[in-house]
Amino acid sequence: MSSSLTVRRIAADQGAVLRELRTASLREAPYAFGATLEDALSADTATFHATAANHAVSTAAASFILYTEGHPAGLIEAHFEDGAARRAFVGELWVAPAVRHLRGGELLVNTASAWLASEGAHEVYAWVADANRTAMRFYERLGFGPTGEHARIARAPDQTESLLVRETAHAPHGAFHPAFHP
Repeated sequence: MSSSLTVRRIAADQGAVLRELRTASLREAPYAFGATLEDALSADTATFHATAANHAVSTAAASFILYTEGHPAGLIEAHFEDGAARRAFVGELWVAPAVRHLRGGELLVNTASAWLASEGAHEVYAWVADANRTAMRFYERLGFGPTGEHARIARAPDQTESLLVRETAHAPHGAFHPAFHP
C-alpha cells in the first residue's frame, strides 16, 4: 500500500500543528535543531501561533508541512536572510521516521526551494552539522555542494557545521504553487 504525500505551506491557524511537529523533531533529534525540547515545551503557545500566521503570508519566511494520508508528518522552514546579499535558506527539516522511506524530506526541500525561487532566489543554502553524515549525504544527493564556509554550532561550540548550496530552477516572481502533490 502506497502512502499519499502532500506538501503545503503552513496555514495561519496551524500554530498547534507547528508546535506538535517541532516538539516531535526535538524529541527524536535534540542535537539537530537550533532549540532544545525544553525551549519548545516551555514556549508560549502564542509564539507558535504567531510564527504560523507570519509564515503563512510572509515573502521573507515560510514553513511547509508534509502530510501523509492527510496527517502532518514533516516540516521545513525557508527564509531569506536580512542584509544586502539576501541569501535564501532551508532549515529545520524533519520527517517522521515512519515515513522517511517515502522521500518526504526530498519533497519538503524541493517545495521550499521552489517557493524561494518564486521569491527571487537563484541559490538555496543549508547549514548542516559536519558530524551528521546522514544529513550531509541527503543534501548532497539533492544537488547541494560545499561553499567552503564553516561555523561553530552555537549550542555545541565543540562542533562545526558547513554551509551547502545548490542552484534553483528559477521561477518567475509569484509563480509558486502552494500545494505539491507528487
